[in-house]
Amino acid sequence: MKRLAAPAAAALLLAGCTLAPDDHRPALPVAASFPDGAAYHSAAPPAAPLSVSADALGWRDFFTDPRLRRLIDIALHSNRDLRTAIVEVAQANAQFREQRAALLPSISATGAAEYEGLPQGGLIGIPGGGGSSSTSTSGSTTIPTGGSGGGTFRYFSAGVGFASYEVDLFGRLRALTREQYEKFLAQEENRRAEQMIVIANVANAYITWLADQALLRVTDETLRTQQDSLGMTQAEFDHGTTTLLTLREAQVSVSTAQANLAQYKRQVAQDENELVLLIGAPMPADLPPANPIGAQTLAADLPAGLPSDLLTRRPDILKAEHTLRADNASIGAARAAFFPQIELTASGGQESLQFNKLFTAGAETWSFAPQITIPIFTWGQNRANLDIAKTQRDIDVAAYEQSIQTAFHDVANALAARATFVDQARAQAAEAGQAADYYRLALLRFRAGGDPYLTTLDAQRTLYSAQQSLISAQSAQLQNLVTLYRSLGGGWQARTQTALN
Repeated sequence: MKRLAAPAAAALLLAGCTLAPDDHRPALPVAASFPDGAAYHSAAPPAAPLSVSADALGWRDFFTDPRLRRLIDIALHSNRDLRTAIVEVAQANAQFREQRAALLPSISATGAAEYEGLPQGGLIGIPGGGGSSSTSTSGSTTIPTGGSGGGTFRYFSAGVGFASYEVDLFGRLRALTREQYEKFLAQEENRRAEQMIVIANVANAYITWLADQALLRVTDETLRTQQDSLGMTQAEFDHGTTTLLTLREAQVSVSTAQANLAQYKRQVAQDENELVLLIGAPMPADLPPANPIGAQTLAADLPAGLPSDLLTRRPDILKAEHTLRADNASIGAARAAFFPQIELTASGGQESLQFNKLFTAGAETWSFAPQITIPIFTWGQNRANLDIAKTQRDIDVAAYEQSIQTAFHDVANALAARATFVDQARAQAAEAGQAADYYRLALLRFRAGGDPYLTTLDAQRTLYSAQQSLISAQSAQLQNLVTLYRSLGGGWQARTQTALN
C-alpha cells in the first residue's frame, strides 16, 4: 500500500489548464431603457413607487386578496408542472454529482476465493504429471499436483485499488463537470421561472373568475329589471296603451339578458375548473371571501422608463446564461479530446494458497499500470465534435438574445398598457355612472308620460353595456399588472419560498 501511495497522490495532484473559452455574457440586443412616451404615462395622479424592484417583491406582498393568496399557496405545493420542475432539479443535481465523481479515483476493495478439483494422476499435459510429484502454474501461482493422486486447488486473495482513473491533465473531466453544474443551475432557474408562471396563471385565472362573477351578477340584476319592465309592458299592451313594437323591444331585451346569463354561468363554472387544474387540488370549502373585482388592488406601481438590464434578473434569462456557460464547458471538453489521455490502474493486497497465511508479510502483492492514449487518426471525429459544440453555443447565443428581446417586448407592452388601462378604466367608470343616471332619468320621464318606453329600454341597454365594459376594463387592467410583475421577474425570490414553509 505504501508503494501505491506515491502514484495515487501524484494522480490526484496532477491538473492542467482548462481549454474552455472565457465566459462572456452577450451584450443586450435591446435599448438601454424601456420606451417612455405619452402612452406610458397616465393622466391619473401617480402613486408612490415601490421601494423594491419587482424581482425582489414577494408574491404575498404583491397580491392582497386573501382568497387569491390561499389559492397561490396551494398551487405552489400541488401544481403538477411545478412538481415536475422540482424533480428535474433533483435529477440535474444527481447528474452533476455523478460527473463530479469522475474527478477522483473510484477505490474499491476486493476479496476472492477459488477452489478447483484436480484430476487423478496430476494435471493432464503437464510434464511429470501422472506419476512423480511435479507442479503446474495457474496465472502466476505454482500449483503442486500432489503426485499421482488428485486433489483440490485453493487460492485466496484480498486487495484494494482503482482502475481506469483518468488523469485530467487537459481539463476534459473538469469541463464535463462544469457543464453538468451549469445545467443543474439552469434547471434551478427553470424551476423558479415555472413558479413565476404558476403564480401568474393562477392570478390571471382568478381575475377572470372575478370578472365573470361580476358580469353574472350584473346580468342577473339587469334581467330581473327587464323582466319587471316586460311585465309592465305586457299589461299595457293588453290594455291597448302601448304598441306591439314596444312589447317586442322589451321581449328582445329579456331574451338577450337570458342568453348572457347562461353564458356567464357557463364561464364561471369553467373558470372554477381552470383554477382547480392550476392549483392541482380540489377547491377548498373554507376559502376566505373574495374581494370584488372593483376592490382589487395590486402593489405594482412601477415607474416607466425602467432600465432594461432589469431583464437579466429574470429566471428564464438566467437559465439561458447558464446554458451558455455549459456550452463553453462542452467546447473545453471537445478541445481536450485532441490531446493524450492518461489512465491509471493500481492495486495492492494479499494472495495465498492458504487462507491462514493470506495476511502475512510474504503474501503481499501490488500492481501499477499507467496507460496513455494518443489520438492520431480519428478521421475528423474530434473536429466534428468540436464543431458541434461550437455551433450549439451559437444556437444558444441566438436563443439567449431572442429571449432578451421577447422579454423587452413583453415589459414594454405591459408598461404601455398599464398607463392606458388606468385612463380607460377611469373613463369606463365615468361612463357607467353616467349611463346609470341616464337610465334613472329615462325611467322617471317614462313614468311621468314624457317619453316612450323605447327610450327607457335604450337607456337600460346602454347601462348594461357600460357595466360590462367597465368590468372588462378592470379585468384587463389587473391582468396587465400581473403580466408586468411576471415580465420583470417577480414572484420567485427565496424569501417568497420561506413564507411558504
